Amino acid sequence: MPKDQPVTLEVSGREVVFSGRIWDVVRETFDYQGEQLKREFVKHTGAVAVLAINEANEVLLIKQYRHPVREYLWEIPAGLLDQPGESKLEAAKRELLEETGYIANSWDELISFHTTPGGNDETIKIFIAKELRHQGYDQPLEGEEVDLEITWVSFNEALTSVLAGDMKNPSAVVGIMAAALKLGITA
Repeated sequence: MPKDQPVTLEVSGREVVFSGRIWDVVRETFDYQGEQLKREFVKHTGAVAVLAINEANEVLLIKQYRHPVREYLWEIPAGLLDQPGESKLEAAKRELLEETGYIANSWDELISFHTTPGGNDETIKIFIAKELRHQGYDQPLEGEEVDLEITWVSFNEALTSVLAGDMKNPSAVVGIMAAALKLGITA
């Protein structure tokens, strides 16, 4: 069975090409099979995402503006691993509450994936959250989150949208498809 494997290569040079508010662009020089290669990539903190499923087998989706692609995307709640000492599960719980006002009593790890491994070191871990209740927001929404639209969609409808290419957010696509396989759901 195929399994990705970590590799440790000697890095002989590293510089920050651009320092941003959330992530940096770095250039590294490394030895690969006797050749010195240079690669630039986005150095990312990592992130978590939450596939929240209620008792009616509906998925909690949010619609959020994403400037790089100039679209409102249907997504699952997600956010950065940017709080020192916070576990991935704690971050997922925080993001679910911050973006939707929901809390969950049941949490399971679903899947992890690299978003763009050719140019970004970001890894996202997706959790399934169940036994949900609306608690309300614990802080005001800011930036592109101020006009978030939150809705519950049947799992089958969400899966059909993913398969039709109507939803393109990678966390939503990967999470919905992985959960469909895990739970034996077909479109």
